[in-house]
Amino acid sequence: VSADEGILHASVSGVPPVTKDYCIIYNSNWVSLPKTLDNATFRTLENLTSTVLCSSSEVPSGLMKDKAVVVMRGNCTFLEKARIAQNLGAKMLLIASKSRLSPISDNKTDFEDVTLPVALIRYNDIVDMQLMLGNEVNVTLYSPPLPEFDYSMVVIFLIAVFTVALGGYWSGVAELENLKAIASPGERETRRKKEENVTFTPVTVILFVVICCVMLVLLYFFYKWLVYVIISVFCLASAMSLYNCLAALVGEIPFGQCRITCCNKTVEVRLTFLAVFCIAAAVVWAVFRNEDRWAWILQDILGVAFCLNFIKTLKMPNFKSCVILLGLLLLYDVFFVFITPFITKNGASIMVEVAAGPFGNSEKLPVVIRVPRLEHSASTLCDLPFSLLGFGDIIVPGLLVAYCRRFDVQARSSSVYYISCTIAYAVGMVLTFVVLALMKMGQPALLYLVPCTLITSSLVAWRRKEMKKFWKGNSYQVGWMP
Repeated sequence: VSADEGILHASVSGVPPVTKDYCIIYNSNWVSLPKTLDNATFRTLENLTSTVLCSSSEVPSGLMKDKAVVVMRGNCTFLEKARIAQNLGAKMLLIASKSRLSPISDNKTDFEDVTLPVALIRYNDIVDMQLMLGNEVNVTLYSPPLPEFDYSMVVIFLIAVFTVALGGYWSGVAELENLKAIASPGERETRRKKEENVTFTPVTVILFVVICCVMLVLLYFFYKWLVYVIISVFCLASAMSLYNCLAALVGEIPFGQCRITCCNKTVEVRLTFLAVFCIAAAVVWAVFRNEDRWAWILQDILGVAFCLNFIKTLKMPNFKSCVILLGLLLLYDVFFVFITPFITKNGASIMVEVAAGPFGNSEKLPVVIRVPRLEHSASTLCDLPFSLLGFGDIIVPGLLVAYCRRFDVQARSSSVYYISCTIAYAVGMVLTFVVLALMKMGQPALLYLVPCTLITSSLVAWRRKEMKKFWKGNSYQVGWMP
């Protein structure tokens, strides 16, 4: 059995004509669809979704002649429907399904006389077609070849590298301020009050990875409830992160520092307005999160802020902890993408299922950077209209980049570790996209990002003869002087 993705192109006469494309699933062993619209034949669509077409008596004589017909999925087989439709004069059969689209399979040897094009389409798309285009619709089927490369990947690449580089740089700025405060007793207490960093030890690293594994498994089995918990947590965390990022910028502006006193506390008016703005941004995203035309922009802004704040706030104390974290999360990524298909009943990986929404769930986890695909293809309509990159593929290597930047500050090494690791991250991203284009399937990005960043950082430390210091981290900082 082979299942292929194609496009149903619907149009309504007018100046200019109104058109819209929808996803279809067909079997290439049964029919070959043209690759372009130039060679496609249009047919008038007859909507018969009130019937399942398991008997020719369900349809009035002559209604189907020379038309494309859409009927509901029922108890009889696809080819039984196709034979009935073909005998009644139809030229194309569409079968509407309210459930998730699945491969079209049947015993073709028993239906050698059936030459009618048969395709599976979402019932919701038929409803949308009626609402958008009306009842007088002409349709055709075609299956364009997959594009070799989608340029939305370039946007994803720029966002990821920018976030990792800026997060690492921000972490280095915070480290420099900490070291200056340590060297200046008068500023030490003030700096301690402002300090919000959380340091990962090897034990907490292992605990963190275990929690990630448990959470992913729970999401797989209880997705329809837990997805709303994740959405709520994302709204809260992203609003706080956006505030922290923008507050750092606002703090550098020397004017507009009006303060008010309330309940024995003094606050800046501009920061109060900033907090309201950040909360409003998160609420707007939560309300309109399924609006594909623009909600992805707001999700990406909130996601970048979340990643930046996470990279800056969570400190890796040494290279040893970085190796443990990145190594374990690499195994976690590979296991849940490549190994779990051999365990699950439907043969799908847990990671991919959770990312797409298990069992056709319409709610998606807000844990990815999304950019609309710029190349038109059936895959865009059927699978994911967006190119995706998980937050973990930014945050996890970003923690290593941040450690490299802090080590540069501590060792006064002219940013050599930071720059090298950032370039290695960019190379790892390019390698991920190359493999993705070659294999035509989703890839665990950490499989390429982790070796690139860890090996590069190790080589720089070895070449500079600083591996011992780089491995142990903070133990030599006491003697730092401004």
